[in-house]
Amino acid sequence: MDAVARILASRLTENLGQQFIVDNRPGANGTLGSSLASKSDPDGYTLLVQASTFVAAPLLMKKVPYDIHNDFTPITQLGAVPLLVSSSPGIPAKNLQEFIAAIKATPGKYTFGTSAEGSASHLAEVAIRRDAKLDFMIVPYKGTAPALTDVMGGHTSAMVDALPSTLPHVKSGKLKPLAVTSAQRIPSLPDVPTVAESGLEGFEMVSWYGLWGPAKMPAELVAKIHQEVAKALNSQQVARSLGAQGFIVSGAAPEQFKSYIKLESDKYGRIISAAKIELDK
Repeated sequence: MDAVARILASRLTENLGQQFIVDNRPGANGTLGSSLASKSDPDGYTLLVQASTFVAAPLLMKKVPYDIHNDFTPITQLGAVPLLVSSSPGIPAKNLQEFIAAIKATPGKYTFGTSAEGSASHLAEVAIRRDAKLDFMIVPYKGTAPALTDVMGGHTSAMVDALPSTLPHVKSGKLKPLAVTSAQRIPSLPDVPTVAESGLEGFEMVSWYGLWGPAKMPAELVAKIHQEVAKALNSQQVARSLGAQGFIVSGAAPEQFKSYIKLESDKYGRIISAAKIELDK
């Protein structure tokens, strides 16, 4: 998220001659920075770059200091990063379809790691387990690095994680790519099927990023910011910088983004409710 914000801010600064500063406010699953943005003046000088976890957080936590649908103004979806289902090299499967068959043949034998509970990766694993009717344990780790280390070492069977984190290990042969969670196959791994192609029809779950402002931003200001951000996203400089990280640029119109947020919120809600996931128990 920091990389996306900084690349975008740099281009906007060049295009508009106005300094865009990235102010990281980590903590509480991203709710601290988001809360600050929601209380800012709707003048366009404070904007929020957030990921799909922003939409999931209110469904996972009892106490969130804002309403994502009423306390923010959707400006545009910046884009998305596909997730990759990968396994340790020793797993007896060439793809996700074969791995699903192996899990069904030996219920409870295999495990999936996740970098954080409630993350897009975690919810994707829960959704795969639900949709394929599988029996496997999801092991939470404190971050991507230790989770990937255990998968590469064979201590954990597999995991779902963002493409930028996993692709280098796939290229080095330390991870086996099984499927991508996007709707279409990706250019960097053209022979790796999608989860939907692996028997889970209609499956799609990516880690996406968006730009919001505080509530009650004037429509003409929203339109102006969207126009400039879309222009920046479609520049060769930004496309090259983000594309190298597997980022698929969007730049959707505000109303399209608002509709997408509702669809994603409903999807996450069904997953979280069925699995009874709660972060602040």
